[in-house]
Formats: sequence, C-alpha cells, structure tokens
Amino acid sequence: MALAELHNKKKNRSIILAITAVVAMGGLLFGYDTGVISGSQLYFTEYFNLSNTQQGWAVSSAIYGCLFGALISGYLTKKISRKYTLIVSGALFIVSALGSGAADSLSVLAIYRIIGGLGVGMASMAAPMYIAEISPPKERGQMVSYYQLAVVIGFFIVFLATYYIGNGGAQYFSLIEGEDLHSWNVEQGWRIMFWSELIPAGLFFILLFFVPHTPRWLMMKQRISEAEEVLGKITSSKEEAKLELEDMAISFSESKQHHLLTLTSKGMSFILFIGIMLSVLQQITGINAILYYGAEIFSNALGYGPEDALKQQLWTAGVNLVFTFIAIFLIDKWGRKPLLLVGTTGMFLGLSILALTIFTQQLGIISLLAILLFIGSFAMSMGPVVWVLLAEIFPNSIRSLAMSIAVAAQWLFNAIVANSFPVVNGSQINNGMFNGVLPYLIFAGFSFLTFLFVWKWVPETKGKTLEELETLWTEAGASENVFHKAEEIEPDVSIRN
Repeated sequence: MALAELHNKKKNRSIILAITAVVAMGGLLFGYDTGVISGSQLYFTEYFNLSNTQQGWAVSSAIYGCLFGALISGYLTKKISRKYTLIVSGALFIVSALGSGAADSLSVLAIYRIIGGLGVGMASMAAPMYIAEISPPKERGQMVSYYQLAVVIGFFIVFLATYYIGNGGAQYFSLIEGEDLHSWNVEQGWRIMFWSELIPAGLFFILLFFVPHTPRWLMMKQRISEAEEVLGKITSSKEEAKLELEDMAISFSESKQHHLLTLTSKGMSFILFIGIMLSVLQQITGINAILYYGAEIFSNALGYGPEDALKQQLWTAGVNLVFTFIAIFLIDKWGRKPLLLVGTTGMFLGLSILALTIFTQQLGIISLLAILLFIGSFAMSMGPVVWVLLAEIFPNSIRSLAMSIAVAAQWLFNAIVANSFPVVNGSQINNGMFNGVLPYLIFAGFSFLTFLFVWKWVPETKGKTLEELETLWTEAGASENVFHKAEEIEPDVSIRN
C-alpha cells in the first residue's frame, strides 16, 4: 500500500493532539510575552518617564532577543533537539517574567525583556518545526495552525489579564489609602501584569519533559529504534510506521551535508527566498504595531482613556481568536495560497478604511471595525499560514538552518516596525501633512504588495508529505522552475477529503 494511502488512515489523534497542545504552549507564551507589553507600557512609560524613543526601545528590546533566539535555535534544534530547545525557552520565560516585574529602571527592564525575547525566538522556531514533524500530511496545516491559535490565545489571555489588573487590580491587591486606580497601575499594576506570565511559563516548562523527541530528529541522529518507537505511537499501524521510517531514511541518505552551500543550490535558494519574504511581509504589514501599541492607538488616535483602551483591546483579541479558528478549519480544505490572497485583501481594505477615518477625523465605530477587519484578515491568513509554510517548505536536511534564517528575518523586521512606529506616528510630518495616517498608509501599501507576491510566487503545499516536498524542490533544479514544479503535484482526492 502506498505511503500516501497509508496517511489516509486515521492516526492516533489523541496522542498527536496532546503533544501538539503542550508544544503549542510555546506559541501561547509567544503571544503572552509580546502582548503583555501593550497594556503594561501605558503605565511603565509614565513610571520611568520615557520619551517616544525610549518607549520604542522598551517595547522592542525583547524583539532583539527574539532575533538572536531564532538565529541560535537553528543550531540548538539540530544539536540538542527540538524538545530540549523548547525546554530552554521555557526556563527563559520564567526568568524574564520574574525580572521584568521587579525592574527598577528602563535598562533592567530591557535586559529581562531581551531574556524573554530569547525564549520567544527559540520557541517561535522550534515549536512549529516540532509540530510539523509529528503531523500527518493531510492534517499538517491544521496542526501547525494550532501553534498560531496558541499565539492568539496568549494575546487574548494577556489582554484579559491586563484589563482586569488595570481596571480592578486595586480590589484584589493592596491600594495605598487615597491613591486612585491610575496611580496604582503606574506604581504596581504593570509589575503584576509581567508576573502573571509565571503561571503559563511554569506549566509549559514542566509539561515539556513528558513529550517525545520528533522521529525526524531521532533519524537524523541515527537513533532509529527510538524513531520507530515514536512513530509507532503517532501512526495508525506498524506498516505505516515502517514505511514512514523508510521514507525518512531515504530522504536523509540522499540529502547533501548540512551547510550553507546547500542553501545556495539552485532549488533551495529560491525556497529560502520565499520563506524570508513571507516572514518579512508578515511583519511590515503592521500587525505587531497594532498589537504592541494597540492600547496607545485606542487611547491617543481614537480618543479612549487608558483603562477603556485596555477594554477595546479585548475586541481585537477576540476577533483574532475567532478568525484563527476559521483558518484552522479552512487551511487543509482551501489550501495555503487562497487563504493568503483573501486575507491580504481584507488587510489592505481594513488599513485603508482606518486611514480614511483618522484623516477625516470621523472616529468611532467605523475606526474600530476597520481595525477588527485588519486583525481578522491577518488572523485567517498571514498569521497561521506563514508559520505552516515555514515549517513545511524546507527539506529535512536544511530545515533547522533555513527556518532559523527565515524566523530571524521575521524578528528583525518586527524590531524595525516596533521601533519606528512610535517615532513615525509622533512625527511632525505625520501629524501635519498626513493628519496622523502615514503609518497606516505604509502598512496598507505593504499589504497590497504582499497580495502580489503571494499571487505570483508562493506555491501550494497542501496535502504533500515533507519528503514529497523535498523531492519536489530537488527535481525542480533551476530556481525559476520551482514555482511551476510545486503546482504540478496535486495530492490525492482522498487526502483532500
């Protein structure tokens, strides 16, 4: 029986889902750690009396840790395993949460945010890779999308936590007599927001010790019997496990030695280019500017008070969550490319409408709906689909290195956006000539360019095994043939249904 047919059989979903749930907590902490800054910066900016530039550094400092974490995780996931890389990231989350909440200066806060960023960068690379390597082809898109769902859940939980701490913290924690709620948040509330991360971080760290290594990493390390044992638990039959093991063995034996020259070969360089561009475009369309500075946007641009701004962020988090669920159910039915095209169209429209309402000073429900349209469109497309593609387009032999480069590019441009947004948003040219809409016009322009890039260059990978994709790129040869080659192999109808 063919391997593709065997993959049609029902896998041991309970085990795969349990493992995926634990590993995807790395995504939850990604969302939590990056989202906590949005609510807390409303108060620690005042506590430390920060300028716009200092505020940008406080928000973006973690991202430099993310960048370095993504770069070193390529080595770590190969050397010490995907599993142990995630365990290290869990420890870093714990240290960061403790230190950030106890910070007594901007420099100390930045150091601990960088430590947390290291954890985020490592988890953002290792978790999708791990999930992709244990998932059956017909469900891989959905399984890896659970990682993005966890990111969104992390944002939702932290927005909920910061809202309740910011609006009701005084009822649950000691409030100095005569001190108002805002003053309490400036002195204590933002610290508790950071410390709240200790709960999911501790749980993630402990549970990781109970998940197995991925079979592909075990095969790469020639631990064949262990790989066979893991496959036996996550596949539906011994025959399927044996064939998948043989398929991986052939893939690794035919691969070139893992080094930088492999990435510059004709077929691989084009795939790496696609991965890097998807990572960059995911960031420069503005999603993290909206998420990091969402409370400030609602407070300053749209006229909400600080505590009310936290409440409005719950709307963005809720829409983010709902539309990520939509992506999970559609990604293995529609495919990756259609979701990207529909989503980038919605992102462009949402940002354009938001810019129009700010420019004309017609603020209110339309502005909020425009932000929600942008968030929802991103959540069903560039959010989950980019992670899925990064986890599946790279061959076994170069997956660790290629993913680390692509994810590092993602964090580099994340840092650029996070640093530049408060500067551009507060500039005279933005608030004069452009009446406050320049950042949103830039993001809308990049959303349109993303649509064109996806339409022209991004291949469809739905329903193909990781080994099939590797063969696809190898046989394509010249880089200009890769796109056309990717469209030639259509998965069996039985896989699609």
